[in-house]
Amino acid sequence: MRAVVGHQFGGIDNLRLEDVPAPSLAPGTIRISVRAAGVSFANLLFIAGKHQNRPSLPFIPGTEIAGIVTEIASDAATPLSVGDRVCAGLPSGGFAEEALVDAGNVFAIPDALSFARATLFPTIYATAYAGLTWRANLKAGETLLVHGAAGASGLAAVEIGRALGARVIATASGERKLETARRFGADHAIDYKRQDFREAVLELTNGRGADVVFDPVGGDVFDNSLRCIAPLGRILPIGFASGRIPQIPANIVLVKNLTVIGLYWGFYMAWGKSRADTALRAQVGTLFHELFALFEAGKLGAPVDQTLPLAQFADGLRRVEQRQVIGKVVLVPGEAA
Repeated sequence: MRAVVGHQFGGIDNLRLEDVPAPSLAPGTIRISVRAAGVSFANLLFIAGKHQNRPSLPFIPGTEIAGIVTEIASDAATPLSVGDRVCAGLPSGGFAEEALVDAGNVFAIPDALSFARATLFPTIYATAYAGLTWRANLKAGETLLVHGAAGASGLAAVEIGRALGARVIATASGERKLETARRFGADHAIDYKRQDFREAVLELTNGRGADVVFDPVGGDVFDNSLRCIAPLGRILPIGFASGRIPQIPANIVLVKNLTVIGLYWGFYMAWGKSRADTALRAQVGTLFHELFALFEAGKLGAPVDQTLPLAQFADGLRRVEQRQVIGKVVLVPGEAA
């Protein structure tokens, strides 16, 4: 099969499209013919060897796929059958024509959901939904501040916040990205390069601040968010796309009665060193049923910015690296459906 392979850590130029043996079916796994693989910022960290899930060499990047079930291990506990259309999350191996995935991380997708759009569900929508419901307990009528609101993670948080009945304030740069955030459900959109978002949020909330902050950016954005968050507010550090992991000033947490809430989706998918127990893993299945229900109700748009052949993987990764993407870039190993 063809796959994108890295033989050493570093930049995008270290990757090659190669012919490699298809993986052998392992206990508890499902083989998927990959029809679409999502490209994300986390892929860049993975390729550089800076992700918390550091792979052994050689490695195949890719954590979000959609495709067709072609084989199921005899011991896999799953309601799925060969031929089912599915999406799946995996710690690596997605940029390939075939992938093996833990059966608990493979989910049947609605007929109306294309393979390309389905790649947003295994980690992007799942992270936003779990973060805002399980962890932050976002309520209807509360104010949600979403940073990086034109990227895949930010747009997912905007849509889910709107679906939950929150008032959504989005930050992004440039009118094109701001308009996208509004189109997907933001009540207010702030250009953080032209306006101090801290002052704007306080003005929009009559000085109170946001109840919940969804932050995939980190760095100065996280620091300033702590200064425009409401008392008893909750802040979700989802990622650090700015490149700087912020340090949390405990005095602000104390004085404002804040809750800083971590959410690493790989914990629930059993990718990391620490793994969710059986009860939490069962909740993951329920979460995907709820997400697909929101999609079928027209509340999740699953925006795809561009689809590219697998051979053009470097172009897709560079677009993500250069912050050119609105929504998702998707690699297509074969014919999409």
